[in-house]
Amino acid sequence: MKKIILSAFLAVSVSAYSQWSTPVASPKQVIEQQFSMSKISVDYGRPAVKGRKIFGELVPYNKVWRAGANEATKITFGQNVNFGGKMVMAGNYSLFVVPQEKEWKVILNSNANQWGAYTYDEKLNIAEVTVPVQKLNDKQESFEITFQPLDDHSTNLVMKWDMTQAKVLIKEAKPETVLKIIEKLNEIKQIEKEAAAKK
Repeated sequence: MKKIILSAFLAVSVSAYSQWSTPVASPKQVIEQQFSMSKISVDYGRPAVKGRKIFGELVPYNKVWRAGANEATKITFGQNVNFGGKMVMAGNYSLFVVPQEKEWKVILNSNANQWGAYTYDEKLNIAEVTVPVQKLNDKQESFEITFQPLDDHSTNLVMKWDMTQAKVLIKEAKPETVLKIIEKLNEIKQIEKEAAAKK
């Protein structure tokens, strides 16, 4: 009888603990931002400073960095966008950075599923933009990517780590086309509303 009870207890315990995992050094985060008529999402790992010197040492200058930890950072656009002045089609991309002291080159690469920057191939780059580095007043312990909406048609992709911040402006690829679609959608909604009122 004791063996049966012990076996049952172990089965329940294993089942309960199987949903947990041990803490990781660079936890994954997925962020999503409503943008224009669709969404932008970023899937990345968040390394921490942990008392180390980051840019220029842990993350060397003038070398391709995965913009995070573990797998290469993945960014997904739900519609065509203007990424820092470069036209980019809707889809999945890897996000890389080549850091320098005063500016970063931010890269979108068509190979969206790769580990780190080990198999990075610059021939697969579809957009490269250079943005200035800004110094933060307060230390950002864990690397962070966020969105900073500016209006209905544009947002900043913001990357922060340690005392450094860089932003890339993202806008609708063709605002005039988007406005026409929105106007058409509003017309359809109005027709549906009027039809519902007559019932």
